[in-house]
Amino acid sequence: MKEFGKTTQLVHADKSLNPQIDGAVHSPANQSVLFEFQDAQDIVDAFQGKIAAHVYSRSSSSTNTSLQNVMNHLEQGIGAVTFATGMAAISTVMLSLLKYGDHIIVSDFLFGNTRSFFKHLQKLGIEVSFVDVTDVQHVVNAKQPNTVLVFCESLSNPMTHIADLSAIGKYCQGQQLLYIVDNTMSPSVIFSAKDAGASLVISSLTKYVSGHGQVLGGSVVDTGLFDWRHYANVEPMYQVGDSAQWGLTQIRKKGLRDMGATLPAPSASTILVGLETLDLRYQKACENARKLAQHFMNHPKIKQVFYPGLASHPQHFLARDHFSSYGALMSIELPEGEDIIQFINRLNLVICSTHLGDTRTLAIPVAQTIFFEATQVERDRTGITDQIVRLSIGIEDVDDLIADFEQALNA
Repeated sequence: MKEFGKTTQLVHADKSLNPQIDGAVHSPANQSVLFEFQDAQDIVDAFQGKIAAHVYSRSSSSTNTSLQNVMNHLEQGIGAVTFATGMAAISTVMLSLLKYGDHIIVSDFLFGNTRSFFKHLQKLGIEVSFVDVTDVQHVVNAKQPNTVLVFCESLSNPMTHIADLSAIGKYCQGQQLLYIVDNTMSPSVIFSAKDAGASLVISSLTKYVSGHGQVLGGSVVDTGLFDWRHYANVEPMYQVGDSAQWGLTQIRKKGLRDMGATLPAPSASTILVGLETLDLRYQKACENARKLAQHFMNHPKIKQVFYPGLASHPQHFLARDHFSSYGALMSIELPEGEDIIQFINRLNLVICSTHLGDTRTLAIPVAQTIFFEATQVERDRTGITDQIVRLSIGIEDVDDLIADFEQALNA
């Protein structure tokens, strides 16, 4: 696809990358579960990986392929797989590529559900080291002889820590470690995970990519930077053909065929439509977030603002080096004694919800909800107090948002 501007590419990506024989500009939702083969040898060859074909919709369909092609293009990859949710993408990638006795290094600032999953992996005999990924030296120090991969989020939720992305990428390449980046909070319109050295890029398509809070989905893109011939966990049956595709083949076989984490065709079609306005929506939300952060910065009713666009943010310079915008996620800390439940209840325009990346601005108390299962030690280590409110900034008129926060803070 020709390198037009970001929005032009997004608007025309589905039509350009997945041309329809009837001239449709949107890939239709193909809900057929089964696919007919006129020659029985073809279905044999498809099962054995000798030819590419849709065999059963749990593993693939034309609509999911269309979405995979667009996500692959956006992340500059060599292939993609879509999943039912973002957590399905994370869990199936890990369960497909890890085995008992492996050691992995992951961010200490992970979103609550992701952290919960990695703690579950420890019960399956996989060693997990949670480290501060804002400095590559912590990753280096955690490396063990049985370490096979490093996993981090580009921008952490909810406290907006920025990983030392490029430095970790260079280290992983030098050590032949798989480097997996969850790019949900800083999608490709502001950050190229491949340029930072990521081997696999995971996204929750539920968030900014689809953008309207009406569909679930996840994806993983292989950037082509990792040599799968050096990864001992690829099973011999998948070590056929182009070695660059070995990893995705195993993820697809295990995650979709065996575990059934399949994205429904109607969901894939809805996500493709949402993708068209990703850059427009996200840039507006980022601009709103920047203005709100500046407004909150010196507010007497706000103790602290966590937003990488502020010079006071501890990883501001990392964010400036990696991102073209600073994102639309922030958290604020209210002073001790302020009732954050009542504060959120006083908001009229802003919605109390656990979602992220919506066109509407959302607020949620963090420690009491999405980090309720975290231990106090984990909360203290990641800076989450009982006074933290997470804000996912939407695309409303910013003056209206400021007015809503003002009346809630000053009531």
